[in-house]
Amino acid sequence: MEHIERESMEFDVVIVGAGPAGLSAAIKIRQLAIENNLNDLSVCVVEKGSEVGAHILSGAVLEPRAINELFPNWKEEGAPLNVPVTEDKTYFLLSDEKSQEAPHWMVPKTMHNDGNYVISLGNVVRWLGTKAEELEVSIFPGFAASEILYHEDGSVKGIQTGDMGIGKDGEPTHNFTPGYELHAKYTIFAEGCRGHLGKRLIAQFNLDKDADPQHYGIGIKELWEIDPAKHKPGLVMHGAGWPLSETGSSGGWWLYHAENNQVTLGMIVDLSYTNPHMYPFMEMQRWKTHPLIKQYLEGGKRISYGARAVVKGGFNSLPKFTFPGGSLIGDDAGFLNFAKIKGSHTAMKSGMLCGEAVFEAIAAGVEKGGDLAVARVTEGEDFFAKELTAYTDKFNNSWLKEELYNSRNFGPAMHKFGQWIGGAFNFVDQNVFKVPFTLHDLVPDFSALKTVDAANFKPNYPKPDGKLTFDRLSSVFVSNTVHEENQPAHLKLTDASIPVNVNLPKWDEPAQRYCPAGVYEIMEENDGSKRFQINAANCVHCKTCDIKDPSQNITWVTPEGGGGPNYPNM
Repeated sequence: MEHIERESMEFDVVIVGAGPAGLSAAIKIRQLAIENNLNDLSVCVVEKGSEVGAHILSGAVLEPRAINELFPNWKEEGAPLNVPVTEDKTYFLLSDEKSQEAPHWMVPKTMHNDGNYVISLGNVVRWLGTKAEELEVSIFPGFAASEILYHEDGSVKGIQTGDMGIGKDGEPTHNFTPGYELHAKYTIFAEGCRGHLGKRLIAQFNLDKDADPQHYGIGIKELWEIDPAKHKPGLVMHGAGWPLSETGSSGGWWLYHAENNQVTLGMIVDLSYTNPHMYPFMEMQRWKTHPLIKQYLEGGKRISYGARAVVKGGFNSLPKFTFPGGSLIGDDAGFLNFAKIKGSHTAMKSGMLCGEAVFEAIAAGVEKGGDLAVARVTEGEDFFAKELTAYTDKFNNSWLKEELYNSRNFGPAMHKFGQWIGGAFNFVDQNVFKVPFTLHDLVPDFSALKTVDAANFKPNYPKPDGKLTFDRLSSVFVSNTVHEENQPAHLKLTDASIPVNVNLPKWDEPAQRYCPAGVYEIMEENDGSKRFQINAANCVHCKTCDIKDPSQNITWVTPEGGGGPNYPNM
């Protein structure tokens, strides 16, 4: 395509992603601006989903610590935290029939849920969106941030939103609309786990040079409406063991009783799994057949489905999260606390800390004579600090750092020692005394797969029955996933020959199984040759392929804004 003239818009702050981190940052900045009579300080949030909350997927049990700080009167303001945890149970599934409940004293304290709430994170985020708009934050849903813009000195200038109306051939169609350039003094990236721009920034500025490799899981979730006689609002169940134990894989599951006779349930499969035949989606379907789980679902109806990668490296895998012109917050940086299986409160707190640092930097620049509502300049006198070093200082003096540091060994212990010994280690570390050393997990998830000839177990996955267990295509249907069909594929192969020539013989092309939406298929042609097919329209934006592909040959980039899943109250 030829060079395109683009309209540009100037803001003090641009935030990429209207999730809990991004909206908390926006709210904190505007709260401080109003308190300090800087009412013209402008904040813009771009969101690739069709609406705020459309792409939000989480368990979720919310620890209210951060929301208590951001909105001390959240109850009066109508935050949708309506179901306090009433029962908190943990189980080991010993086989496809047997289970054992763990005594509460045996469960690491980090996993206790007293004072927490069963929520729909999507609905909480929608509420945060309304609070942000009340504070005059400009939110642009349906606009995907596709490129990072830089000043001549290499600092971040802002972002470009994606073009609309580009055909599969890469050329503009009759309804082509160029993306906008959004310029800002500070650009905050809050894309969630494995953000495609955050990934570039980490590489561009070498932000992870002192960190362990990041680690991930794939979270697969369903929302069910169940028989009212079986519904127990506030019952929270977690567990591990079967069926993942059969393939030597690690991970866990949850089942939460929410409001309106609904339960949210799902499984997180650690993407450090080694067996190439393992099929995370089918593991989750098989898990639902266990009597402990099935008892709640029989006679019920599945309402929605979704999947999303989760970041779980914790403190040891945190990159440097500031760079000239901007910062990473939330799961774009990796703030989830794996020991709690929670990331919403930590994402919110990271956004609030960053928001404080941004406001202070802008206020100091205005005090020196700088202007509001324009981007930072690199020519002439610049009144605004280039890098938000105060954000790092605030993190280092926060409960967020303390919480993540105290949990730093949780994930590495499970990976190194397995479920039983790792669990015992974590019980001691979290409940008895803090061990005086740090474990490290230095093997990236993509390099963990064994080859097919080295994998000695191939699971048997029964055919879905369409009532309790389902296939991927019917699941994608209830995720309300929609993409413009005539657009370039947003799943890019560095080398188109690798899936058939390398991945297929070595690992039986694991993309066929690790994708929870059936995007990738190996097709056989009439002459017997094999072809790798990408069904990009099925993509639920989970990012698993970008993480787990053993050849690191797949790159996820954003499709047209507004595309992807449209989750209801997930």
